[in-house]
Amino acid sequence: MKKVLRLLSLLSILCLVFTGCGSEDAENPNAEFKIGIMQLMDHEALNQAQDGFIDALADNGYVDGENITLLLENGQGDTNNLSTIADKFMAEEVDLAFTIATPSTQAMAGKTTSIPIVATAVTSFTAAGLVQSDEQPGGNITGTSDMNPIADQMELLLTLCPDAKTVGFLYTASEDNSILQCKIAREYLEAKGIATVERTIINTNDVQQAATALVEECDAVYVPTDNNCASAMPTISEATMTAGIPLIVGETNNVKAGGTATVGITYYGLGYQAGLMAIDILVNGADPATMPIQSSSEFEYCLNGTLLDQLGIEIPAELQQYAFYAE
Repeated sequence: MKKVLRLLSLLSILCLVFTGCGSEDAENPNAEFKIGIMQLMDHEALNQAQDGFIDALADNGYVDGENITLLLENGQGDTNNLSTIADKFMAEEVDLAFTIATPSTQAMAGKTTSIPIVATAVTSFTAAGLVQSDEQPGGNITGTSDMNPIADQMELLLTLCPDAKTVGFLYTASEDNSILQCKIAREYLEAKGIATVERTIINTNDVQQAATALVEECDAVYVPTDNNCASAMPTISEATMTAGIPLIVGETNNVKAGGTATVGITYYGLGYQAGLMAIDILVNGADPATMPIQSSSEFEYCLNGTLLDQLGIEIPAELQQYAFYAE
C-alpha cells in the first residue's frame, strides 16, 4: 500500500512538472507560427511575390523550420484546387494565410472570417468584394494592391506608337483585376479619341486564337497584369510580332517573357510589404480590419530593345536607359 501511495505521489509531481512546462510554452513569445501560403499559379510575377514575402519574414528573424512553419501550396490556376487548399489551411489551423492573386484570396475568404488573411497581387480589394474600403478593410483581410500606373502605361504606348488609332485589349473575362485595369485604360484612351477593341479568354487554352484575332483589328495591344495571359506571354508576343505591332504589358516580367514595354510595379516589393504586414499581425497583434491596403510607391520602366528594333520603333532618348537587348 505504501508503495502504491509513493507511486501515486510521484505521478502527481510529474504531472505538475509537465503541466508547468506546457503552460510556459503556451506563453512563450517565440512559439512557432504556422502560415499558409496559397499561390494561384506558377508564373514569375507571383513567384517573386512569394519570394518577397518569405524574405521579409526571414529578414526579421522568422525562418521556416526554425520558429515558423510555412505551408506552400499552388493552385495551378484551378479554382477547385484553391478551395481544397483553403480547406487544408483550415484543418491545419494556420495562424495566418498569405494569398497571392485575387482568386486565391477569394477562396480563402470564403472559408473563414477569423483567421487573418494578408493578400497580394490583388488590384482592387473593394472591387473583388474582399474589404469594405482600402482605408478601413473592416474584416480579417488586408494586404498590398498591384494596381498599375495605367495612365503612364497608356502614355508609354502612345509614345512608342504615336499613330495608333485603335488599341486592343486581351484579358481573362473572370479576373476582376483585369476587368478593372482595362476599364481604366479604355476610359483614358477614349478621352483622347482613340478606339479600343477587346478579346477575352477563359483560360490559357484560348490565348492563341484570341490573340490572333485581336491583332487583325488594332495598331497596338495592351495586356494588364492578368495571370492567364502572363502564363501565355510568348504566345501573345508571337501574334503581335507577326502582325508587326507593339505589345504593352502590365509588369516587367511580362516584358522579359515577350512583351514590348511597360512601366509598372515590382511584385517582389509587394510581397515584401505583405510580409511586413503579416509580422505586424502575428507579432504585434495588429488588426487586419484597421490596417489600410498598401500600394506600391515604386514603379519602373522596362523596354525590350530587341523587339522594338525588330518592329522598327525608335526608343526615345529619355527611355533608352531602361531598354534591354537579348544576347
